[in-house]
Amino acid sequence: MHSSPINSNPLLLGVDFSSAPTRRKPITVAQGRRQGQVLRLDAVLSFESLPGFGEFLAEPGVWLGGFDFPFGLPRELVLALDWPQSWPALMAHYTRLSRAEIRDHFAGFCAARPVGGKFAHRACDGPAGSSPSMKWVNPPVAFMLHAGVPLLLQAGVDLPGLQAGDPKRVALEAYPGLLAREILGRRSYKSDDKAKQTPERLIARKDLIEALEQGRTRLGLRLKLSHAQRDSLVDDASGDRLDAVLCLLQAAWAQGRPGYGLPEVIDPLEGWIVSA
Repeated sequence: MHSSPINSNPLLLGVDFSSAPTRRKPITVAQGRRQGQVLRLDAVLSFESLPGFGEFLAEPGVWLGGFDFPFGLPRELVLALDWPQSWPALMAHYTRLSRAEIRDHFAGFCAARPVGGKFAHRACDGPAGSSPSMKWVNPPVAFMLHAGVPLLLQAGVDLPGLQAGDPKRVALEAYPGLLAREILGRRSYKSDDKAKQTPERLIARKDLIEALEQGRTRLGLRLKLSHAQRDSLVDDASGDRLDAVLCLLQAAWAQGRPGYGLPEVIDPLEGWIVSA
């Protein structure tokens, strides 16, 4: 069983990650605190570079965060490629590769497999409905892992089920789509493509935020927003701020649960998505 944070009311973080952040598409961090079953959104921060975000993670503090990028690779893939079978060694090997090398390795793996079963999956992908962590396009989560995990390791944070670190700064893998789908089903609420930022997606964002404020999810938490915060989430057609808030809710759900609500046994190469 994984330990739980020493501080009973840590700062909570929700992180919408980008493997190549820019001013237009930064890494977005929602910050809040939980009081009983209410989660109050306190601030939303933006980071336009990976080093800047890394410095933020490395600052001393007490927090529990949900991060929207994969922390591990499918065991089936690791075995097929004959890569190291301990997580620290695997991550060291993986992060030494270039993105082009990763794409070549993964494309070769997929090419040898039947249509409809090209990708290897982690055990958590099914319950979470998440993309396989070896996908290099739409979304390029393999590159997000490649960019994100080294920042967590350099910052020395605790990664329950994968690697022990500073018990005051705890990082969990989160996935906003898991919570969004519970409320919206298959309705889309965001797009980076201006042409696809439709009235239907705007209505979906409003419905999603309303459900979160009323606590209509299995997480049993109510989101507390100011009018300005609500407007900001509704107006963000790319969904970055809203995704950060969805990750924040998953971190809040994990707070105070034994082992952060993670399964008793997690594959130590694959990791797990919190609340899946």
